[in-house]
Amino acid sequence: MADQPPGLDLDRIRRHLDAVDPDLLAGPLSAELISGGKSNLTYRLTDGSRRLVLRRPPLGHVLATAHDMGREYQVMSALAGTPVPVPRTRLLCRDEEVVGATFYLMDEVEGRVYRDAADTADLGPERAQAISRRLIDVLAELHAVDPASVGLEKFGRPEGYLERQVARWHRQFESSRSREIPGVEELQRRLTEGVPVSQRATIVHGDYRLDNTVVGADDEIAAVLDWEMATLGDPLADLGLMKIYWEMGEQQPENPVAHGVSPRAGFPPMAEIETRYAERTGLDLTPMPWYTAFARYKLAVIAEGIYYRYLQGKTVGDGFEQMGRIVPGLIAAALETLLGNAPDSQSTGD
Repeated sequence: MADQPPGLDLDRIRRHLDAVDPDLLAGPLSAELISGGKSNLTYRLTDGSRRLVLRRPPLGHVLATAHDMGREYQVMSALAGTPVPVPRTRLLCRDEEVVGATFYLMDEVEGRVYRDAADTADLGPERAQAISRRLIDVLAELHAVDPASVGLEKFGRPEGYLERQVARWHRQFESSRSREIPGVEELQRRLTEGVPVSQRATIVHGDYRLDNTVVGADDEIAAVLDWEMATLGDPLADLGLMKIYWEMGEQQPENPVAHGVSPRAGFPPMAEIETRYAERTGLDLTPMPWYTAFARYKLAVIAEGIYYRYLQGKTVGDGFEQMGRIVPGLIAAALETLLGNAPDSQSTGD
């Protein structure tokens, strides 16, 4: 058996496959950690002739419900055959004795993940704009899918979604905070008091951005990845978070979260993306300041959780020590947005 990366036991995986689907991967296994993820762990698993992708939760401290492999597997399986491109799912293993957590296997999708400025530097404006249009069109297509038509009508509770989200992310922040951060309690209060009325209930991805997709050689979106926070809820929550990721690369180039999207690489301003989304969905984007403030808060909680695991020595990969630096700025910028003291493009840096 080949050397194995942290978080996997290839012998146990081999025995499990032999018991449930011996033809899925037939020979001795080897695996490598796929770089880029700061949350769930993603590996390339191969028997020498066929390659699959394995996803499992992070090691160590895990926020409650934040790394549900079963939900990822369910939503991607359900979306197969819709206009939303997803990898083909192959196997879900809930037996935590195999690798220490639930995991699943899916096909590896050919294409490129644009993670940082080096990846997008040579795209040029024409290609960058084409990818941008297709990216937002896929989000609109996701939000047009009738959950009941794909068996996801019970995938979440859209009534009260935003109220529960604010409460949930506050609880998750409290479960992984390692320090005092000014403004958190005030932000929580203002988000709670200002929750807008949802215009529509849809499948929401929960972390939609360019580097959570695979882009094919034709610049089409070949697959949408990382469905760990998917549920039924308010589609503008997806747009708000995408907006923050879209603008961080320009506003704070050294941030450890979003690097690839910027005007320098030829990408259009988010205002153009929002207009295209509104045209395709018919949604009113007037309440977007609340959604962008909530998106900053959500990203702050995610970053603090990653930083917490880094302090515990329970992370695999690079760049984790920088995650804590962006949290205070995200909280401050979210408050400024809600108070009307800053436009939506306010920097998220310290």
